[in-house]
Amino acid sequence: MTLQEWLDVYGESHQHPLNVAIHKFCIPVILFSILGLLSAFPLPLNPAWLLVAAGVGFYLRLSRRMALAMLLLCLLMLLTLAALRRAGIDLLQMSVALFVVAWIGQFIGHRIEGRKPSFFDDLRFLMIGPAWTLASLTKHCHIRW
Repeated sequence: MTLQEWLDVYGESHQHPLNVAIHKFCIPVILFSILGLLSAFPLPLNPAWLLVAAGVGFYLRLSRRMALAMLLLCLLMLLTLAALRRAGIDLLQMSVALFVVAWIGQFIGHRIEGRKPSFFDDLRFLMIGPAWTLASLTKHCHIRW
């Protein structure tokens, strides 16, 4: 499938305006929290970088523009996490809390929608969610993915 086909299929189960709004907020929070969980422990190589590299590889097969946009978004998130760590924030505690609350929000959104999450059918939709969010937020900028 092309990126647009993935986005269209994902969008089919995200039609209710409240569910869409919840997803536009919760998906970036979940991504941020996952990067935070992986960054919570001081290791020689931050595992979050490995996840970002794998994600960029996934997006590269679909769209170079999306891969670059997701790389920039993840870099911004990683820089924010590094600043929070320097400020003394407990990344593990913060990330677990954000992860749990955001996933609760996602499931509330799907309850409102009346449809199950797309990733129940195909786990690759866990990667399409962030791209769908980014694409929907940039639609008004006339960016073609």
